[in-house]
Amino acid sequence: MASGILGQSAPAATTNTTVYTVPASTVAVVNISVVNRGGSAATVRVALAAGSTPTDDEWIEYNTSVGSTSVLERTGVVLDATKNVVVHASSADTSVSVYGLESAA
Repeated sequence: MASGILGQSAPAATTNTTVYTVPASTVAVVNISVVNRGGSAATVRVALAAGSTPTDDEWIEYNTSVGSTSVLERTGVVLDATKNVVVHASSADTSVSVYGLESAA
């Protein structure tokens, strides 16, 4: 059972990036933090997806503007086994952290 930082990434611009996948036979409660390190606003998307390419119904944030040196946070997100946290950003100046707790299902 892991706890703390479960996944981190500085994703490429305009690319779906899987930051964290819940292990099999596990549930997770996570917080998702998307930081804009850049000098201008970025638009970000966050999905809780079955695969690496989210479907329309899997996005929990979609083209949300994150100002320069600002953060978007989603907390207390409960995920079933094998679910993925997938992010997409308009800029390569973003950093994503997924942190929380895993527990046997």
